[in-house]
Amino acid sequence: MTGTAGIVPVILSGGAGQRLWPLSRQQYPKQFLNLAGDESMLQNTIRRVSGAGFDAAMFICNDEHRFLVAEQARAIDYSPRAIVLEPEGRNTAPAAALAALILVRDAPDSLMLLAPSDHVIEDTEAFQAAVTAATPAAEAGRFVTFGIRPTRPATGYGYIQAGLPLDGMPGCVDIGLFAEKPDRATAETYLADGGYCWNAGIFLFRAAAYLDALEELRPDIMDACRKAVSGGRDDIDFFRPDPDAFSECPSQSIDYAVMEHTNKGAMVPVDMGWNDLGSWDALWQIGERDARGNVISGDVVAHETENAYLHSTGPLLAAVGVEDILLIATGDAVLAVARDKVEAVKDVVAKLKESGRSEHLHHDRVYRPWGWYQSLDMGERFQVKHLMVKPGAGLSLQSHQHRAEHWVVVSGTARVTRGDDILTLSPNQSTYLPAETKHSLENPGDVPLRVIEVQTGSYLGEDDIIRYEDRYGRT
Repeated sequence: MTGTAGIVPVILSGGAGQRLWPLSRQQYPKQFLNLAGDESMLQNTIRRVSGAGFDAAMFICNDEHRFLVAEQARAIDYSPRAIVLEPEGRNTAPAAALAALILVRDAPDSLMLLAPSDHVIEDTEAFQAAVTAATPAAEAGRFVTFGIRPTRPATGYGYIQAGLPLDGMPGCVDIGLFAEKPDRATAETYLADGGYCWNAGIFLFRAAAYLDALEELRPDIMDACRKAVSGGRDDIDFFRPDPDAFSECPSQSIDYAVMEHTNKGAMVPVDMGWNDLGSWDALWQIGERDARGNVISGDVVAHETENAYLHSTGPLLAAVGVEDILLIATGDAVLAVARDKVEAVKDVVAKLKESGRSEHLHHDRVYRPWGWYQSLDMGERFQVKHLMVKPGAGLSLQSHQHRAEHWVVVSGTARVTRGDDILTLSPNQSTYLPAETKHSLENPGDVPLRVIEVQTGSYLGEDDIIRYEDRYGRT
């Protein structure tokens, strides 16, 4: 991108991606998954807003995703400007307010580019050219959104009507009106009209101008966010707004809070291969299809099958004689859904929540800041897990009241604290940790450490942990 300077990307990394269950889970949602390439959607977003014209990005995420954001940025050698932890989700208007309040303290004239982390944009050059086109309007105090020229009468997106071109700002137009998600007939009229764009939810504006608009239009949001930032604190590499103040903030989108009421809105229409991946059918739409219209990923066998999306990250998935269906298999769940019923996947997730199950929360592989663990087997009074500890990482110094543990090293080198003893274990060596013994596990090597953990006891829940020391601030 050329012609811009000092644009601060604000990358929004919230949400649970319920419509992409079972691959997307609350604790590991779609922005952290490699759904459209070899890198995650978050990493693809980072790369789009890096380089000439962009400053280091600020991330807005929730507390349970903080280490995922930090690790995925680190994995591509990216240093964030800040990682701001929302105490609870309050939609895009408060998230943008937190970012703007932090930015204006250090750089009052900053332009901020608000970008969701879970969208696909295939044409990065077109995206960056659109940002360049939007910059003069944003510098002049406009609130610029990016409109996607529609390719079909979609009913899952809001629409924006293009107004007159802005003088001296090529590529930028005034906004006629915002339209809610339409029914099919209305969407067809928008498409035929030719003057409507999909609302991509990406915005460029001056941070100070946004705060002024919010002060005028939604002083309740502004007041709560100002108190949350002023009462916030730094925590390792993160900034935590004051949770009590933020809990008083109404939940509202930028569209409702500002864009639909301001006379300073503007839009840059753009063709950039945009998709919000809001459903499994969207992945079929952007995927590479075979001669029979199937998109296949993972260990899959398809026979006499047409126009299907077949994805497995776990067992062999075999499909025979089916069409217009989406089959997704993971290590702990299988989803079969007709392509015209994909919106109902969120209802399945709601039923999982209501029944007290955990499959909507996390995969059988659960990620932690030190690596991950995966449950291999469970029975009465026992559980077997596979632990992977990243090089240089370590679990907290902890104890368990109700369970004992037996650790067997299968690869890498383990440094184990067991009470007053410190042990170094190599593959095929093991140690026993009685209940109530203070212990920790570290990886001092430069390759992943893999351990088989056997738990025994009367209670094996993850909440039976007393932490004494933790390098990740979880005590």
